[in-house]
Parts: sequence; structure tokens; C-alpha cells
Amino acid sequence: MVTMDEETVDAEQLDLLASTKIVIHDALKKLGYHQDMFHLLEEPLKSITVRIPVRMDDGSTKIFKGFRSQHNDAVGPTMGGIRFHPNVTEDEVKALSMWMSMKCGICDLPFGGGKGGIICNPRTMSFGELERLSRGYVRAISQVVGPTKDIPSPELYTNSQVIAWMLDEYSRLRQYDSPGFITGKPLVLGGSEGWEKAGAKGITLCIEEAAKRRGISIKGARVIVQGFGNAGGYVAKFLHDAGALIIGISDVYGALYDPDGLDIDYLLDRRDSFGTITTLFDSVMTNEELIIKECDILVPAAIANQITTENAYNIKAKIVAEAASGPTTLEATNILSERNILLIPDVLAGAGSVIVSYMEWVQNKQGFYWDEEVIEEKLREQIIRAFGRIYELAQSSHIDMRLAAYMVGVKKLAEAALFRGWV
Repeated sequence: MVTMDEETVDAEQLDLLASTKIVIHDALKKLGYHQDMFHLLEEPLKSITVRIPVRMDDGSTKIFKGFRSQHNDAVGPTMGGIRFHPNVTEDEVKALSMWMSMKCGICDLPFGGGKGGIICNPRTMSFGELERLSRGYVRAISQVVGPTKDIPSPELYTNSQVIAWMLDEYSRLRQYDSPGFITGKPLVLGGSEGWEKAGAKGITLCIEEAAKRRGISIKGARVIVQGFGNAGGYVAKFLHDAGALIIGISDVYGALYDPDGLDIDYLLDRRDSFGTITTLFDSVMTNEELIIKECDILVPAAIANQITTENAYNIKAKIVAEAASGPTTLEATNILSERNILLIPDVLAGAGSVIVSYMEWVQNKQGFYWDEEVIEEKLREQIIRAFGRIYELAQSSHIDMRLAAYMVGVKKLAEAALFRGWV
């Protein structure tokens, strides 16, 4: 059971920020750091809230609230995505920026963690409204971001087009071209080969490494993917092409299940831009029913808190790979570990896009661009190395993979803070 300051904590009731603090505290304690280090890293160094007026298509003006959190820049500039979602909160953005710090540390990148978000529903907004919102957000945060300060990127419900608008607005404000300000750009604007698939590629590589250690062959493995957006869709495709049997997928409206395997290429071709596919079918089950079906590999790629104490004992997978942010609660993590289910934590599984964001930033700085084969090879090397370090630490220290990942992730940040004299 994870603890903080000897208190008993009901992890099921914690929000993302509180639960993140607990794991960082436990990681620092295991590493032997003084409590002062935890006090430095338990909150972002900088977090701003902005209000963005946007002229809507009907002529009215709507005020949107946005956030940008910069966890810690002891190692270097902060980096992290921007999400558009109706349920974005300031605390969520803070927690996600702290996770980004862990991801950068896990992959040994010269960055701290950043994250941004806007409270909006992109499903109900027109193309023009999204453009005006994207540009307004950049104007609001332009003084605290930049290629040597904080580098944004796409995240939930943002894409290369949104990023292109943001890049253009930033370049107008600065009056010079600045491709290194943001990553995940279209190729013609300085984007990197392989960026769109990087997150899913990293998750797939982690699954392959976990399968090796559990004696599971990917060819013929039964896989359930909860969530069919960019990450979930590509993971399903990569594993399907490697010979796995994708027996279940889902979206926000329900789930499809076939023990003989689903036609992934057909489903990917029919889904909409938000990853929705089940509305085209009459026979669907719930996400709750799908996640407890028997399989070899379960990939939660949807939203947070999908595996809890209510269903953790019913999970019938041998490997759980977190492709979403926070799909497994802390208490459920303990249960899966006790049941010898190998959990690949989100801060490790989701590091692929961070690695390629770093490579895009490097390419922008030097003005020289690598082909996709080079990008994929560099990504493979870093993910496999990171997985190995975390897995060996978990085994040797008899701890779960989440705590091991945080120990690896926080160490570089803590060392940099010590050298700077911050603690």
C-alpha cells in the first residue's frame, strides 16, 4: 500500500494530482532523498490560468478557460502537450505536467515536464472556431513558452492542424519563424517523420518487451484495446499486423468483442476523427464488460480510472499496458501487482511521443531532418533501454512497475535540483 507521511490514504478517492504526489513521495523516499526534495517537486514551479475570448460563428463571444503548467526546469526547458476537453481542470494539467517530468527522466531527455489544456468541447466546434481558440491560447501564453522555455505539442483532441495554427500565431507574435516552439507539426512546417505514430509505437514496443519477459508470443496473443482513438487505433493496428488477435475494442459509446478476432483494418477505415466506431453496430457491450474479458494483453487507451478496486480482481489479462493517462488507480495497481499481472505504467508506455518530440525539437534546431527509419530506430533504442531499467529495478527491489518508473523518472530531476542548489 502506498503511503505519505505515515498516513493511511484511500487511493480510490484521490484525484490525479494527489495520487501523483503520493508516488513521487514514495519514489524519493526509496531513493533516500530528504523531505525538502519532495516539497520542491510536489507542485509545479509555475502554473497559469488564462481566459480566451473567441468570436463564435453565430456572432457571439464565448470566453474559454485555459491552463499551462510547468513542473520543473532544473534539467532544461519544459515540454508537454495541450489537450482540448470539456473536463479539463487546473489540477489535472498540473498532474500531467508532473508525469511529463517523469517521462523525460525515464527517457533521459534534457527536459522537465509541461502540460496545457483548454476547457472546451471540440466535437461541437466548427473549424473556424477551433482556429480562433488555438490562436487565442497562444496569444495568452506566448510570454511563458518558446523553444528555450516550454515546448508544447498535441495531446487529447488536438492534432497537427491545431499545432500549425499555434505555430503560425507564435511566429506572427515573434515576427520570425520559430519551428522549435512547438512539436507535432505537419511535415511541411518542420514536423518530424514518425510523430503521429510515435506514442502507439512506444506502447507497442513496451508490450513486446513485457511479453518476452512473460513468455508470451505476440503472434496469436489475444488483445483487448479499450479506446480506439489515435493511440488505441495504432496500437491495435501494430499488434494486429504482428500477428496478435484483437478480440475487443471500444470507444466512448460502447465496445465490440469477438473471441475469434475483429477485422481491425475495416474498423480503422470506418471510424471517425474522434475514434468512434461502435455507433455503426447494433450488437455492442459496455466498456465495463469488455475490460474484464479474458485476454493475454489489456490496453486501456481511453480515460482515467478504468481499473479500480471494483474490477481489479476481475481483470483476466497477463499484461496491462496503460496507453491512457491514469487508467489504473493506485489501489488497483497494488491489486494487479499482488496477482502477478505485469502493469506497464503510463509514464513508461506513453513515452514514445515525448522521445520523438525531442527529436523534432533537435531537428528544428539544427535544420537537418532524419528519415522515418532513423526516427524509429532511435525510438526503439530509448524505449527498450527505459523498459529494461524499470523492469530490472522493479524485480530487484520487489516493487511494482509504477513505483520503479517514478524512481527512474524522478532521479535525474532531483540530481539537477541538488546541483543547482535548489535544495
